[in-house]
Amino acid sequence: MNIQIFGSKKSNDSKKAERWFKERGIRYQFIDLKEKGMSRGELTSVMQAVGGLEALLDPRTKQKEVLILLNYLTEEDKLQKVLDYPELLRAPIVRNGKKATVGNTPEVWATWE
Repeated sequence: MNIQIFGSKKSNDSKKAERWFKERGIRYQFIDLKEKGMSRGELTSVMQAVGGLEALLDPRTKQKEVLILLNYLTEEDKLQKVLDYPELLRAPIVRNGKKATVGNTPEVWATWE
């Protein structure tokens, strides 16, 4: 398994995801979305795995104006805006190759073992 956890150090769900993998002795890489963000390729791969960009967006984001603006942008511009504002994404995003989840979903991660 090649686990990547995209999250926030302040997010409780991100901490739960880290703890879940740590307790099972599964190696993972933690990427802080605020510090590093996601690459275009990573974002596209995760979007395909979870059913599109809408599944990744956090309706509780502090960037409400940017979230509303996404409704008026082309698909390409939406991607760029999300890359520019990673705080629009729900955390954690857990990726295992072509598979990915959004939020705290240990029931899905257990099937990856």
